[in-house]
Amino acid sequence: MYNASDLRKNLKIQIDNEPYVIIDFQFSKPGKGQSLYRCKLKNMITGVILDRTYRSGDTFEPASLEERKMQYLYSQENETCFMDLENYEQVFLSDDQVGEAKNFLSDGLEVEILLFDGRPIGITLPNFVDLTVTRADPWAKGDSVAGDTKPVTVETGYVLRVPPFVEEGQKITIDTRTGEYVTRVKE
Repeated sequence: MYNASDLRKNLKIQIDNEPYVIIDFQFSKPGKGQSLYRCKLKNMITGVILDRTYRSGDTFEPASLEERKMQYLYSQENETCFMDLENYEQVFLSDDQVGEAKNFLSDGLEVEILLFDGRPIGITLPNFVDLTVTRADPWAKGDSVAGDTKPVTVETGYVLRVPPFVEEGQKITIDTRTGEYVTRVKE
């Protein structure tokens, strides 16, 4: 059990049998009375954001969350399939749950799936992924309007800007947190 004094940003708690993460937190001690803890909470399943104020005597249950290493298998219609590496069970996440991570999912990529009471609710990608460039227009020397970068498309359909020396068929490393080019992969 957590007390109100344990509240902090990114703490995951359970309210009404749903997992919430604290996205903003403010502590205030009025002249008289109990301390107040103002929290902005985000529901980890629905994405709904709540503003709540708690007093120093309030208690909270920790959210029963678990992360499991899984492997990306395939995407179909509005779902993405992952396989648990320990028991080989397949788990499906909706496009909303996967979000922007779909831009970086390649065959066999190992990711962390966040589970709440055994139900998948989110995905954590590795910080860097290697993807193959499938389309790269030639860079025109002296093209100073575009700067020192050019757009390319990688195997997942994601488009990003890279230095002019990157060519079609090469593998590049992308930072999944920012979606930006990092380096070419040496084969």
